[in-house]
Amino acid sequence: MKRSMLIGVVIVSAFASQAAQANLDLAKAKNCMACHAIGTKVVGPAYKDVAAKYAGQKDAENKLVQKVMKGGSGSWGAVPMPANPQVTEAEARTLVKWVLSQK
Repeated sequence: MKRSMLIGVVIVSAFASQAAQANLDLAKAKNCMACHAIGTKVVGPAYKDVAAKYAGQKDAENKLVQKVMKGGSGSWGAVPMPANPQVTEAEARTLVKWVLSQK
């Protein structure tokens, strides 16, 4: 039993790692990483800071999906986030879920 559990954990970890990489690749492809980084502020806030700010807020995902697509200002200072018309709603939702999962 223990060996099969270990194999299951390894498989789940591999899939989680692949999903995280796929979402990082999507963030790069949609030019998100030009203004953001996972752990440090660039032009916009670090994704870890976004995740911390919105942790536990039930409406965070929907709010941030709209912000990714339409842009916004005032949440992180004077520099506005531009609209991203190249990002579909499904892509924005995937990106936001990934950002909110950062620790």
